[in-house]
Amino acid sequence: MTSQINPNNVDGTYPVAGQPNNTQGFRDNFTNIKTNFSYAETEITALQNNGIFKAALPGTTLDNNMADNLIYAVKLNDVSHTYVQNTASSGSITIDYSAAQYQYVSTTGSISLNFSNFPVSGSAGIVQIAINVTSTAHTLTLPAAVTLGTTGIQGYSAGVITFAATGTYQFAFSTSDGGTTITIYDLNRPLNYFTNEITSASSIKSTSPTGGIGYGTGAGGTVTQATNKSTGVTLNKVSGQITMNNASLAAAAEVSFTFTNSTIAATDVVVTAISSGATAGAYNTHVDAIAAGSCRISITNFSASPLAEAIVINFVVIKGVTA
Repeated sequence: MTSQINPNNVDGTYPVAGQPNNTQGFRDNFTNIKTNFSYAETEITALQNNGIFKAALPGTTLDNNMADNLIYAVKLNDVSHTYVQNTASSGSITIDYSAAQYQYVSTTGSISLNFSNFPVSGSAGIVQIAINVTSTAHTLTLPAAVTLGTTGIQGYSAGVITFAATGTYQFAFSTSDGGTTITIYDLNRPLNYFTNEITSASSIKSTSPTGGIGYGTGAGGTVTQATNKSTGVTLNKVSGQITMNNASLAAAAEVSFTFTNSTIAATDVVVTAISSGATAGAYNTHVDAIAAGSCRISITNFSASPLAEAIVINFVVIKGVTA
């Protein structure tokens, strides 16, 4: 801002000592001084209202609210963010974005998160939340707007996160459309799937005596066959169970049914195994045809007599490629 104050329009040599002086010179000086004071008042008031200060000016309260105005080409060092401990500990909890970029919740029961005061659409905002889960019975329900980043989060299913152990879990939530669409980030746990493509020829190994390698909660589902053992079933999951119809299957007979599943590609491998509901050693099951979106599952009765059982078949889809 260029100041309008003009010190050169005041004649500092007037009046001249020892001689008569025209009164018009006095009037001109007083008018110009008054005009400069008026400019000074306007400019000082503007600085008081619009400037950023390290401390409050005399007679004022410090308020460095930028009102969403742009600051750019900034080099920062030793920056801290406001931290707020939310007093609510169960039920519906609203995270006020404008209150702090780092917030903390300790649970006394299951909680449902809500958000308020995200930046307007077109501006990006992110808030981090530390949740101290004091009981594995406590769950975290996310708002319906959290639709991105949920894949692979441990314990996530249909908008609800369950926790296998007590402790403090760190999450971040971001949006660029005013909270209509929100992305979640799990900051202190690995996701339940390989987030990076593996290009090494080395094999993937699990050293855990109990963890193993496979799909996590949320990847599976169940379906029950209707009518008879040749009736097709549909389940669009990479893992799960098929409960077959309990219609009779003759001795030494084989029956097949179509399993429609949108997760299956023609290059995939579908593995099946009998889980329960069957006479021990009486059946064999296998997949003998795979296409995009479906496969054919066959089951054979090896026993010497007809069997009418609701066989439960486990299945997994292993993804494969030809190049």
